[in-house]
Amino acid sequence: MEKEKEVHILSYTKLALVLGVLLLLTGLTVGVSYVDMGFFNVPVALGIACVKVSFVLLFFMHLKYEGPIIYLSFIGTAGFLMIMIGFVFWDVAFR
Repeated sequence: MEKEKEVHILSYTKLALVLGVLLLLTGLTVGVSYVDMGFFNVPVALGIACVKVSFVLLFFMHLKYEGPIIYLSFIGTAGFLMIMIGFVFWDVAFR
């Protein structure tokens, strides 16, 4: 007996809104690149990039409609990536 899969079709309006948010965040990234924040330039740029990646994963790749195991694997992967990037920054900072 096979389980029927639910089909998740997003409306063009929702996809256009997500695209608009992504374009605004891209503009914010470009704008922030012209502001000298010293040490915080890279963390702010990475933060904006993480928000953009989350929108792409949630809406365009339909992660929003998946089960909890997919969420856990995404959070685990993102956490591991943050730790590795932190090690790189730490290594470069104390050379």
